[in-house]
Amino acid sequence: MPSAAIDRYFRISERGSSVAREIRGGVATFFTMAYILVLNPIILSNAVDINKQSLSFPQLVTATALTAGLTTLLMAVIGNVPIGLAAGLGVNTVVALQLAPKMTWPDAMGMVVLAGFCIMLLVATGLRERVMTAVPLGLRKAIAIGIGLFITLVGLVDSGFVSRVPDIAHTTVPLELGTGGHLHGWPVLVFMLGVLLTMVLVVRKVPGAILISIAAMTGLALVIQKLANLPADAWGLTVPKWPGDPVASPDFSLVGKVSLFGGFHYVGALTGILFVFTVLMSAFFDAMGTILGVADEAHLLDEKGDLPGINRVLMVDGIATALGGATSSSANTCFVESTAGVGEGARTGFASLVTGALFMIALLLTPLATMVPAQAATPALVTVGFLILANSIREIDWSDYTIAMPAFLTMVLMPFTYSITNGIGMGFITFCVLRVATGRWRSVPVALYVVAGVFAFYYMMPALGLAK
Repeated sequence: MPSAAIDRYFRISERGSSVAREIRGGVATFFTMAYILVLNPIILSNAVDINKQSLSFPQLVTATALTAGLTTLLMAVIGNVPIGLAAGLGVNTVVALQLAPKMTWPDAMGMVVLAGFCIMLLVATGLRERVMTAVPLGLRKAIAIGIGLFITLVGLVDSGFVSRVPDIAHTTVPLELGTGGHLHGWPVLVFMLGVLLTMVLVVRKVPGAILISIAAMTGLALVIQKLANLPADAWGLTVPKWPGDPVASPDFSLVGKVSLFGGFHYVGALTGILFVFTVLMSAFFDAMGTILGVADEAHLLDEKGDLPGINRVLMVDGIATALGGATSSSANTCFVESTAGVGEGARTGFASLVTGALFMIALLLTPLATMVPAQAATPALVTVGFLILANSIREIDWSDYTIAMPAFLTMVLMPFTYSITNGIGMGFITFCVLRVATGRWRSVPVALYVVAGVFAFYYMMPALGLAK
């Protein structure tokens, strides 16, 4: 496509940008997002399904890179905004820790595909924005914060910094520091240094802070493993070891391993619907906030604060959710790290074209990702958890207890019950009850009463003898 045609299609000059700026922006976005190529496989491969089966780390790297590349390219061509997409943190935790243990991996990924179809249907019918307004801002922000706290706990546990007490019947605490209440070994030290380094880089606003930290701590882990020759189980699933060949053909074995409705056989219709709803909610609000935030940073919003053509962007986001399930990489969504590209001058989808192309190139570099231990990658979860909280907590009206109390329960129940579903459900139920109790029942949309009622019935199912 000639340069003039590229300029017209992506409206580069019209938006006050240039091809050089778009290329710089696309590269910057890729490097700030590239950590997901390691982090997503670690989260998913650490979990097992109902048959005690786990997913292959190298195959997950391929699936993660492939889906990020395809969905970001779609955003470039259809949405024409400088937004990169990849496997969403929080959603992948739902899949790994809530869905998979109740069913097989193909069934769990089928739930993700169904959630993507629901999002596309909501966009096509114009209901997505209506659903957005049905949930109060405070609860939306609480859901995001709860997910942030949840993935922080996952990072602490997966790194070995925090561990589950084997038999809580004979102890006063369910979790403890390290092992036996003490920190032991080089791997935990790598994690602690990684957390400090990541936070220092973020505080100093270093571009690509998370990726730099992962690379640096992986290098340190390689040196430690070479000198100390630690046993493989000291690191967990991934032992830091330089691959014989850093370039290899991608393994697409996980692509297409999906069962759309098989999960309902294991958990029943209502629980299955709520699982799909949980995935939808986890991706739904985060994506909308990210899209508007990045668009605002790029000065793409109109005088009313709306993004022209937002339905095209939202449709791509729905496709990304479904495609993530179809490739077994978990739901893909818009990444707030795209603001790094905007900071370099990106204003159009041409930047996303560059980001997507780099993800496709990364398909050949799977061996490099497979040498990263959890202790080098999980500091990113702790830092991202903080960033989510810091960006959202001020937008909750803590003076209105009918919002503040449900928001509080939403936030704390996600990590404390190890379930995002529980946080959302209890938050919705409490909000409806408090608004009715204070005579403000008319301020609650009917849709929210319906959802809260479904959650209430879900929690009563065991007492009614209906739980499967």
